[in-house]
Amino acid sequence: MTPKKVQVLIVALIAFAGGYFFGTTKISFDWANYKPNITVINKEPPSSASLVDFNLFWNVWDKLTTNYYDPKAVDPQKLLYGAISGMVSSVGDPYTMFLPPQQQQNFQQQMAGQFTGIGAELSTDAQHHIMVMAPLNGSPAQKAGVKPGDIIVTVDGKSTNGWDLNQAVNNIRGPKNSIVTLGIIHKGNSNPSDVKITRGVITVKSVDGWVKQVKDIPTVNLKNSSLSSDSILYIQLSQFGDSTDTDLENLVNKVVSQVNSGTVKGIVLDLRDNPGGYLTDAQFVAGEFLPNGAPVVKEEDASGQMNTLYVNRTGKLTNTNIPMVVLINKGTASASEILSGALRDNKRAELVGETSFGKGIVQEAIDLGGGAAMHVTISKWLTPNGTWVGNGVNGAGLVPDVTVALDPKDPSHDTQLEKAIQTVLGE
Repeated sequence: MTPKKVQVLIVALIAFAGGYFFGTTKISFDWANYKPNITVINKEPPSSASLVDFNLFWNVWDKLTTNYYDPKAVDPQKLLYGAISGMVSSVGDPYTMFLPPQQQQNFQQQMAGQFTGIGAELSTDAQHHIMVMAPLNGSPAQKAGVKPGDIIVTVDGKSTNGWDLNQAVNNIRGPKNSIVTLGIIHKGNSNPSDVKITRGVITVKSVDGWVKQVKDIPTVNLKNSSLSSDSILYIQLSQFGDSTDTDLENLVNKVVSQVNSGTVKGIVLDLRDNPGGYLTDAQFVAGEFLPNGAPVVKEEDASGQMNTLYVNRTGKLTNTNIPMVVLINKGTASASEILSGALRDNKRAELVGETSFGKGIVQEAIDLGGGAAMHVTISKWLTPNGTWVGNGVNGAGLVPDVTVALDPKDPSHDTQLEKAIQTVLGE
């Protein structure tokens, strides 16, 4: 090796050693004097953040990650998600929530109509208990006797005290054919009872229906009635999800010729145990029964600004000569309450059954990237006549025009549907 090459090599080694020494020394020095600062990638902190001293947050983060006895349990991603969830839940609104990627995936699967679990829509009550809004029709939860208004106090022996909805869903859902044991306080009782439920694949058929003569409806006792030979159109909506609009159109296209021929004497729309869903779907469904331009719902934002949504299409079942009844109960919530209120306020239908849930607020779904999302309550809604059903915690709900309960001693006899038929046919 020539002297010149040796000299270059020596200079390179010195430069490398010096760089390494100063680099490691600087790292050690910087780390010893490190004070956490907020760094938001690709996003400037909002102006409101300048009003808060985040030293406490970073101090807690540091103490937890440094002192917790089990380092493997301290997952920075979980810490971040937990901090965000706590921040969002601090507003005290059970419907304003942060959904980490797994919970967002669960939500999307449910709205798409298929997921693995027990098939129950959950909420929280005024005391922050985990509450069943409605079991889905034909679901494992319904078959096990779970009812709207039930309080879930334990899941597989673990107390739900302090849980948010995400925690409840995560613990209740599980693989197909696995068993979950829920400690449930039924409405009217004070002591919990254990209910074992075998999880299954829940396929939510958002729309079902038929045209039948009254005497051919097995769940009602009107075979000897003067109405027995009359035919009704029965439509059941289980939720307002991804396929609701298409499913409804398909059903209507099958029965519209019977309706137009005069065969159908009345329409019963069953929204019992419908927990709601997309507001735009409620607007679409309303357009099947109300004329184009009819008011569907009023939205009032934080500033008091009022915005009214109207029917924006021409439906096929708008003939007001065919009377209509809507069936509701305690599990009728959100978008299904919007639809019920719109049909009644526009004098298209009467409401039969029990007082609805009372969720009079609207959430906006915000995609946060990375699979996470956030639901934020942005407004309250009112029926076209200005009725506010409540805030979803202590809401008054929609009070039916005709009140009737189910017969607890004979579940095979649908007293509510029976009364709806009598009402719509004028008996």
